Amino acid sequence: MGRYYTLEGSGCLPDLHAGVAGLMQKAGKSMGSCDQSPPGALLRAMGEFNRGDWFECHETLEELWVGEEGETRDLYQGILQVAVALHHWRNGNFGGAVSLLKGGTGYLRRTQPVCQRIAVAEFILAADRLRDALELLGPDRMNELDPALIPGLRLAPSSGAADDSAPDMN
Repeated sequence: MGRYYTLEGSGCLPDLHAGVAGLMQKAGKSMGSCDQSPPGALLRAMGEFNRGDWFECHETLEELWVGEEGETRDLYQGILQVAVALHHWRNGNFGGAVSLLKGGTGYLRRTQPVCQRIAVAEFILAADRLRDALELLGPDRMNELDPALIPGLRLAPSSGAADDSAPDMN
């Protein structure tokens, strides 16, 4: 019979967490937090998304999410998938649009309502409304989608911030 060891009560858990964090850093992974300010690449992706440059947004976010772990990875991957969904909608791919809207909001639901100052809960509601509208229209009428239903990304207000507007919207 093999021996089993437990870490409970050993005082090793803080050291284990620090060791895992160190290994992740060496592997190029970051343990980002929703409480952190948005990195410049996320702000760039936000502007791309809001201008309708959804493929470019995907490219920008892909570089970010690959190096992340946890809820910030879910944030980046969720926005990325919604961007790709809109790219599919624009190109007439109904199945891809609906599927990625569902998948993207699934990732976003695993984050906080506001993550890296992005108003995530608001974005999820808008993406859900978009998906519902697309499903009602169906593949034959998807081009009749009201453009006002396309969600936008915005920064949630922060205490003491002079300008809470989204970057490069036009």
